[in-house]
Parts: sequence; structure tokens; C-alpha cells
Amino acid sequence: MEIQTSGRPIDTLVEKVLCMNILSSDYFKELYRLKTYHEVIDEIYHQVDHVEPWMTGNCRGPSTAFCLLYKFFTMKLTVKQMHGLLKHPDSPYIRAIGFLYLRYVADPKTLWTWYDPYIKDDEEFSPGSNGRMTTMGVYARDLLLGQILSLGFHNGVCSERR
Repeated sequence: MEIQTSGRPIDTLVEKVLCMNILSSDYFKELYRLKTYHEVIDEIYHQVDHVEPWMTGNCRGPSTAFCLLYKFFTMKLTVKQMHGLLKHPDSPYIRAIGFLYLRYVADPKTLWTWYDPYIKDDEEFSPGSNGRMTTMGVYARDLLLGQILSLGFHNGVCSERR
């Protein structure tokens, strides 16, 4: 069973400039080779070291995390897959991308049900490229309250280039 969504098209989930940059990035185009949920999880495990929307440094392209998040947008995750992301033991970045997915895709009326079991989660990780540590619970709470979303996502519209 798919996650109950807000019903918004995927090209309206993220800020327009970021969406266009994701869709035109070479890295996102390489992700077409990934066909399964498990392949995307493996890619997150090996490639993601922060969950900010943009790469650090001079390049300022979309981050690997957000390219992979968008890949999940295209896959329409199931409830079982979402539980797998949120409970994944191998990487906090897999879990963080799960929380991001829910924040952007899930029906707002269902968010608390998803987030509640994790609000006091004490796994530490660094969501940003600055190395500052927080807990998964604080990260989830901040996402739920919208504090993280100011990093680059709004209700912009982006159309996929063909």
C-alpha cells in the first residue's frame, strides 16, 4: 500500500530552482539506472554525507541527498518501504531522507502518526555539511515544525525538461 500523500504532483514538492537543478544534474540522470528501492538505499549509504539541499563549496549544485530524495519521489514509496527507511540501522542519512520524504509527500494529517515514535530518538548525526551534531529526534521535530524547510524548499513549481 502506498503512503497516503498530499496529492501534489512531484514537480511541485520542491522549490522551482532546486527542482530544475535536480532534473538537469548529471548525477540525477545517472540515477535512472537505479530501478529498486534497495538500490536507492545502497546509493544513499555510499554517497550521502549530509542532507542539505545544495552541495557545499563553489559548485552549489543539488546535493546527492536531494537528488536521491527526488528519485524516491518518482518511485511512490509504500508504507512498508517507509518503515524500512525510518528504522534503517546502517545510516542516519537513510533515515533522514525518509523523514524528508514524508515531510514533502505525505498527507499533512498523517505526519504526526509517522513522526511521533521518533521524536525522542537519540541517534546522533550531522544533517549539515558543517559537522554540527544533533539527534534524529531533534531533526525530525524540526522538520515537522518546518524549521529545516527554510533551507531551500517552498511551494514552487518545476516542470521536467524533455
